[in-house]
Amino acid sequence: MFTGIVEELGSVRAREGAKLTISASTVLEDSGIGASIAVNGCCLTVVEKGADWWVADVSEETYSRTSLGSLQPGDRVNLERPMQANGRFGGHIVLGHVDAVGEVVTPAPQLVVRIPRDLMRYVVEKGSCTVDGISLTVFNLTDDTFEVAVIPHTAEVTTLGHRPAGSRVNIEIDVLAKHVERLLGKSE
Repeated sequence: MFTGIVEELGSVRAREGAKLTISASTVLEDSGIGASIAVNGCCLTVVEKGADWWVADVSEETYSRTSLGSLQPGDRVNLERPMQANGRFGGHIVLGHVDAVGEVVTPAPQLVVRIPRDLMRYVVEKGSCTVDGISLTVFNLTDDTFEVAVIPHTAEVTTLGHRPAGSRVNIEIDVLAKHVERLLGKSE
């Protein structure tokens, strides 16, 4: 489980078939083989690592359902290690399971993101949503968009400050809303 508080801005070193190599340092400090690291909000497993890089095996399913399939060497990525049970809990509950790929309509600082209409039922004014692994508070909801105010610090230390209109971003909806819907028997 993650929090949506990005720890490090890494970069894609190589993408060779199912192998994705990421340059990083902070997230590797206590991550061994088999550890989970979120890349733009997508939970991946460390299968190899060096002093300043790590490799994940990425399935075709993951490439096709996330924006990871368009990553190229040199692209910057948001990185986060799983939450520690004895640590502070910033952000919100994030699983690292991408629900959809959204589109940046208006770039930061007043970021507007378009998502599939059927997911909008889970988005509430002043609720949380994860965009490329970043926990954000949403407002100004429409039938298929929401807005977030990206503060200068977030724009500087994540990819959101560099995402122009038309960019594809990973979206994870707040899992609590999906569980409540299921428990009430209203899921489709």
